[in-house]
Amino acid sequence: MLDTPEAVVEALRENHDRPHGLQRTITAEELVEAADPFDKPDVLITALLELMSAYEFTGEHRKSPVVFARVLKLWETAPEAFSQWEAHQVFWRFKWVTTSLLQVPEVPLATIRGWIDQMRTRYEAAEHGMQPVAAMRYHLAAHTGDGVADAYDLWATRPRTELSDCEACETRHLARHQVTADDDAGALDVWRPVLDGSMGCSDEPQMSQARALLPLLRAGRTDDARSHHLTGYRRVRGNTGMQDEVGLHLEFCALSRNEGRGLEILAENRPLFEATGAPLGRLHFLTGVEVLLARLVEDGHGDTAVAGPPGRNWSAGELLAHVRTEADRLTAAFDARNATTAVGDHRRTRLARRPLLDQPLPLGLRASVTLSSAAGGTEAAGSAPAAKPDVADDLVSLVREARRMEAAGHPGETRLWNRVAQRLAAEAFTYEDQLGPEDLLQAELAAHRAYRLAKEDRVPETGVELERAAELYERLAMPWHALAARTRALAWASSDLETDGEDPKEDPAADGGGARPDADAIRAGLDEALREAERLKAAFPLTVRGEGEADSGAEGQQAERVTEYLNVLFSCAFAAYHEALRQPPEAAGPVMERFEERAGALRSEAQRLSVPHQAANARQLAADLAGRGGDSVRAEQELRAALEEVDASGRPWRGSRPRAMLAQILLCKDEPAEAAELLHRAVSDAARYDDTDFALAPTYALLGHAATHLGDAGGAVRHLSEAAARFDQDGEHDQAADARLQLADVLARSGQQADAVAVLESVLADEAAPALDARVLAQARLTLGRGLRELGEYLPAAEEFLRLADTVAGWEDDRAVHTLVAAEAATALAVADRWEAAGTAYERAVAAHAEAPNPGLIVHMMCEFARLTMGSRGAEGLDTALEHLARADGVRAAVPEETEDFAPWHAAGSVHYRRARVLAEADRFPEALAEAEAAVAAHERGGEHGEVPRAEAVRIAALIEGNGLARFKEAIARLTAASARCREAGLPEAAHILDALRQDYLNR
Repeated sequence: MLDTPEAVVEALRENHDRPHGLQRTITAEELVEAADPFDKPDVLITALLELMSAYEFTGEHRKSPVVFARVLKLWETAPEAFSQWEAHQVFWRFKWVTTSLLQVPEVPLATIRGWIDQMRTRYEAAEHGMQPVAAMRYHLAAHTGDGVADAYDLWATRPRTELSDCEACETRHLARHQVTADDDAGALDVWRPVLDGSMGCSDEPQMSQARALLPLLRAGRTDDARSHHLTGYRRVRGNTGMQDEVGLHLEFCALSRNEGRGLEILAENRPLFEATGAPLGRLHFLTGVEVLLARLVEDGHGDTAVAGPPGRNWSAGELLAHVRTEADRLTAAFDARNATTAVGDHRRTRLARRPLLDQPLPLGLRASVTLSSAAGGTEAAGSAPAAKPDVADDLVSLVREARRMEAAGHPGETRLWNRVAQRLAAEAFTYEDQLGPEDLLQAELAAHRAYRLAKEDRVPETGVELERAAELYERLAMPWHALAARTRALAWASSDLETDGEDPKEDPAADGGGARPDADAIRAGLDEALREAERLKAAFPLTVRGEGEADSGAEGQQAERVTEYLNVLFSCAFAAYHEALRQPPEAAGPVMERFEERAGALRSEAQRLSVPHQAANARQLAADLAGRGGDSVRAEQELRAALEEVDASGRPWRGSRPRAMLAQILLCKDEPAEAAELLHRAVSDAARYDDTDFALAPTYALLGHAATHLGDAGGAVRHLSEAAARFDQDGEHDQAADARLQLADVLARSGQQADAVAVLESVLADEAAPALDARVLAQARLTLGRGLRELGEYLPAAEEFLRLADTVAGWEDDRAVHTLVAAEAATALAVADRWEAAGTAYERAVAAHAEAPNPGLIVHMMCEFARLTMGSRGAEGLDTALEHLARADGVRAAVPEETEDFAPWHAAGSVHYRRARVLAEADRFPEALAEAEAAVAAHERGGEHGEVPRAEAVRIAALIEGNGLARFKEAIARLTAASARCREAGLPEAAHILDALRQDYLNR
């Protein structure tokens, strides 16, 4: 009941502790109504200031000036009712009112100018400096575009006062002025202390992070842009007081080609469409939405379902039209009020911006919405552009170029054959005799379709297409081509078997149904293919290919025969390789002998016929089997030899795969520098030569590992983010999630905890999507909970630990994890001030410890509860805190000697240290000093490992001795000895801390 002033004050105190949002605002309004009837102006003042804060931080700028008018009236009639802090707030909040009035187009400029004049008058009467007044005049000028330069000079050149905006917020305005002047470099230089975390406030750095995104992209600082998007967006999402910032993140997604991510943000912030209390912020939000939607519609995604104002379903095109109408209306209203075009010009500038990157910037986040983009492709960001041939679009030119590239083994043939197939499927055509027999083109297209089907693991359909190609080749009297096609079909069928002798699998996809051949039938077919090749060789002898052979005539035919003959040998080696893969890695015997024979035949014949890239293929197969069998030495030798063969072949595009394989071996040997060099070359060549089949996603993952080993955290983040994005594009969502978990680990270890949390939240947002092992996801949730706790987000951290507890509840085979999770949850809940739930988790942790001991963790939990109890209840919580510490003593005393992963000296020192601090907080200084000295003695037993905690225990002992017992000489002597000891132990920072306290005591 709010029937007394005391009850209202208590309710105000409780409401003040709530996060800003609808509940806090509604409660604040109710409390003003409850305080109004009492003849207690001090209570009403507190209630009004609380309500004004609620409006300010939830974007209700229409209402804020009305509340402040009531505050000013009380300031005039009952100034004695204002506390010192409230009196300060009267002058401070003049600035809030000015910025609120600017937000509302119905408020005339004359009213705003009059308000600033009143602010100046009151500041002068109270003898406050004029810099805050000049700041408000600048904000008005920047908004209207009238007299900006003069207003900026008058503000920026004045000295700061106690009523100036905090340095972080002023830095934002200074930097934004530079951006408006097209000086991105200058703006980013001004922004540095905010963006690097050196200064901040409740609004910063998130407001600056949103505004710095595009300057960072324009400056080429994509790593910083990614990081500030990840961390900044988390702080503004769903916040009605941060509409402007959410709009800027939407714009960033559009201009960094992350439209799918933008749609996710739109869905997360759907309630912002209904937030109308800050019209200017609403306009900026809608403009960001419009930038995103315009990109979607322009790219042909106008019918894509998107999240818009609640109450109906929206397509991108429909929402764009709705948003544009609303934004046009607001823009016109502001420009009419201001009698300038500044607001409209700003909006038109944003809408005219084009994407700043050629490829999507990898953000490291799982995107639930995936859109095809005109910017898509296989090129890696920053790599050389693919050498796509400039081919005329007529069918004859396309086919001729595709045949030429196929004869050269160039991977760019794939794109050309796709274009040929699309042309034939899209239009009726008259066959051109210039292309040779039509059956030849149909055979080539069937072989191309077979290759694509095989890449999609549709092996039976592959066989059907290859059989069709073989029949057409036979009709054309091209026996080598027919034999190569049939052998390739057998090789792919072999790759589709899991174990030798397994029952044939029915193939519903293949024409006519039927069963797949078994291993024996495949082996027999391949043997027959080799015999057929020998017969063909006898009829048409093969000779060494000469330099500069023609593509037609006798030499061209000879070159084709050599190519197809080696293709037959490769298919036989490929099938033998897969047969060996189906054996245990350490197995030898006939299967490995068969592989060595087939690979050896391919290698020797390729060398004899001067086709070194086929010899390289044989070596790659041998290297892979050797590596799987644990023979990394042979694997490395084979791959280095394969790369020499590639260099000799004149086909540099053949080097990407062996380079990636060799890099894996080198990473296992802890040689990351060469591995990284090889991987960069592999990625670059794949892009340069348009190799759409090269596995870029795992290659980027390997680059991430290499960069991590080299200590290049920035490179690791870039590469792992790229890997995750490409795994998603390939539909490999489990690998994408695994890459993101590695990315989060790199970010956390490099001090980018907020970035790591954003990535982990993305992975765990939908646990049904990635088919990850449950224990891997549990580890991710544990890491996320710890990360949130480190960021000071205690309640979300506790919620993660509780979810984790539910996840592991059924893990009977791993009871130790129950102890870990319960203890983590208990501490997080206590820090979040959820004491009842914390107590339950605490006892659950103690019970789990009895089954699966983890004494170090339990002792830490109990010490933390002692600390938090004193922080929450003060001296009233002393008995409870001491009880926790007594239980901790019991836990450590029960640990058997020589227990692994438990340091008795550390546990004892921790308990004594915490008891010293608890007793000191209760003013029981003699007992506290004894405990602190016991902590020093305990850590002494830890040798060099105990020096740091020992120094901290000495510091606490000196504080108790000096501040609590007024024994300064003894404290100074203690600190002098401890400081010298720290320097001898190589701990200068600890020594500096002790010296600072010693000097303070000497000064006293």
